[in-house]
Amino acid sequence: MTLTQAPPAVVATNLTKVYGQGDAAVHALRGVDVAFQTGAFTAIMGPSGSGKSTLMHCLAGLDTATSGTVRIGDVELTGLNDRQLTLLRRERIGFVFQAFNLLPTLTAEQNIRLPLDISARQADPALFDLVVDTVGLRDRLAHRPTELSGGQQQRVAVARALISKPQVIFADEPTGNLDSRSGAEVLSFLRTSVRELHQTIVMVTHDPVAASYADRVIFLRDGELVTEITAPTPQSVLDTLVKLERA
Repeated sequence: MTLTQAPPAVVATNLTKVYGQGDAAVHALRGVDVAFQTGAFTAIMGPSGSGKSTLMHCLAGLDTATSGTVRIGDVELTGLNDRQLTLLRRERIGFVFQAFNLLPTLTAEQNIRLPLDISARQADPALFDLVVDTVGLRDRLAHRPTELSGGQQQRVAVARALISKPQVIFADEPTGNLDSRSGAEVLSFLRTSVRELHQTIVMVTHDPVAASYADRVIFLRDGELVTEITAPTPQSVLDTLVKLERA
């Protein structure tokens, strides 16, 4: 099945999010319609306050939309209760955040296996080896987070997100706490996971260089999806952002 034939991994339809009421109401999302293709790397960008983090949180079931729908695969999030959302996030979604969120008392290998341990699932040995080798952690598995560099810790977080074979990984500023070299390493591993593991990744970033690793970049302004580009370069992303800031 080719990329264009596969059904979208995530679809948002007429998605709105309003914080507060009356004169104090803030419209963070205004009727957003967007689909994220299976096996593709998509970046979400926009000026500060554009709604990009709110969009990701609603897509991932971390926040509840005011109206509209979100589907992950064949599951609509709108009608799920808290327990069902927790199970969905555990079984179908991977997360990579700006903070690495590793447990300091566990080794790198134990941190990677943690989602499987929580859900009482066994790791697929072949997948574990593939993920570990993909992110280049073979010689760091016995190390605890304090014994790893920031880039290595974030690679552990990426491996942890990959190990449960989620339908989609949401990455929120995954290189925000890293220097440029470590950030490039992590972005390369995310890119590789899309190419070699056919993973679907949706990443929020403010960095044009980070966005250039994606297949596609969508841009929000004032809670609305205003444009998108494919095959992005740092310059094309920066030029688009400048236009949005001036508009």
